[in-house]
Amino acid sequence: MSELPNSLEDAIAQSRTAVQAALADGCTRLQVEFLFPELKFMPIAEQFLPAFTDYDSRLKIFFADAGAAALARRDWADAPFQILDIGTGRAASLQTKIQPEDEIFLFIAPTSVEVPQLEKLCEVIGNRPLVLLNPRLEDSGTVGIGYTARKIRDRFISTIESAYYVRPIDDESALYRCYPGQWEVWLETDGEYQRIAELPTKPSGDDLDLIVLKGQPQTTTDATPARKPSVFKSLQRFLKALSS
Repeated sequence: MSELPNSLEDAIAQSRTAVQAALADGCTRLQVEFLFPELKFMPIAEQFLPAFTDYDSRLKIFFADAGAAALARRDWADAPFQILDIGTGRAASLQTKIQPEDEIFLFIAPTSVEVPQLEKLCEVIGNRPLVLLNPRLEDSGTVGIGYTARKIRDRFISTIESAYYVRPIDDESALYRCYPGQWEVWLETDGEYQRIAELPTKPSGDDLDLIVLKGQPQTTTDATPARKPSVFKSLQRFLKALSS
């Protein structure tokens, strides 16, 4: 039975295990999301990389832009894998970015701006596995909220499996998923977090609000207490210290 992480480090370790389990089950398009405000993606990426240790130079990493890729090449100078940028905004040959010897791909913090080029890269990648780390692919200001956005969602975004997801809803509740588990809603009650709902699919905002408002189990299983109280309050303090 999964449990909420007690620190960001714990969450990253959970996410690595979840991704490895999903890859072992044959999943090829995965995403990992740590949805906290002001979270810096480079330290997260560095701690996440051990998930790919076995791939060595067969791993290829993409950043959203050339500047971030250049900084990563500087900071990870001894890394065995190649670091590139997605290439939005300029002519770039997809074939030069994706090579036959590449076995797995990590995209770090891509946004809705990069979606068209990201989708093309994924077409070239084909059935080889890829992982999106903290993507922000849906932005109504960029991709729209009508027919075009629905097409992008149905054609591309909906093909990506959530391997790991953690997001505080407020100071007392959280939405959580760790592959192969279900989507879970956790609520702090009397000083400890309890799992109050397990769902096969990610709940919508309205459904989530209703579950939290009711504050009671939505399944036949008993609510399960976490090992430590106030997990997300301590995690928020940890993140504040990390971002300062």
